[in-house]
Amino acid sequence: MVSSAFADRPQKKLVLFDVDGTLTLARQGVKKEMVETLRDLRKKVVIGFVGGSDLVKISEQLLWEGTNPVDYFDYGFAENGLTAYKLGKKLESQSFIKFLGEGKYKTLINFVLHYIADMDIPIKRGTFVEFRNGMVNISPIGRNATIAERLEFQAYDQEHGLRAAFVKVLQEKFADYGLTFSIGGQISFDVFPNGWDKTYALRHVEDEGFEEIHFFGDKTYKARIILTDL
Repeated sequence: MVSSAFADRPQKKLVLFDVDGTLTLARQGVKKEMVETLRDLRKKVVIGFVGGSDLVKISEQLLWEGTNPVDYFDYGFAENGLTAYKLGKKLESQSFIKFLGEGKYKTLINFVLHYIADMDIPIKRGTFVEFRNGMVNISPIGRNATIAERLEFQAYDQEHGLRAAFVKVLQEKFADYGLTFSIGGQISFDVFPNGWDKTYALRHVEDEGFEEIHFFGDKTYKARIILTDL
């Protein structure tokens, strides 16, 4: 039986959405039409967002007329669910550093920065490594790139396979670290412990008794596991 917190929903289903490329364009704000659609959907089912970015960045994109997304979604899962909210209240979180340890983390990041320094790509900007609570995001061009520069890099990467080659090297070099290297979005890839992908969010809802759980996203990759009709 579904939790009494959602007793008002006629359908006992959970519908989860990716953020970039699904609820919004990459790193852009949510549109009025999307918010209205979500509000109508919430009258029928339980809804939530699942993003790889931290909650600050997701909130920047999904903030609507002063309302924080954790208040107009039933569930909010940032960093693939390592930071989680239910009905506006924070749930238990996890830490990448606690899992890996400072020594291994430093070895990994030193290698990544050396690799990026040696990459010959048309442009580089800034913030090549972004540490988050439950993962590390790595971007060869740098997360400070403009929207136009992101699109240019995405096209260049599709032609030359830069991220795929980078991930292959890391998988071989750090095979004993228990990490997943997950390509996604336009300019970067995420690094997180095995099993800490978007399916991690399911750990927060497994006891809720939903009849069905659906996930909607814009991209899938071979090295990436996503939720779909679980």
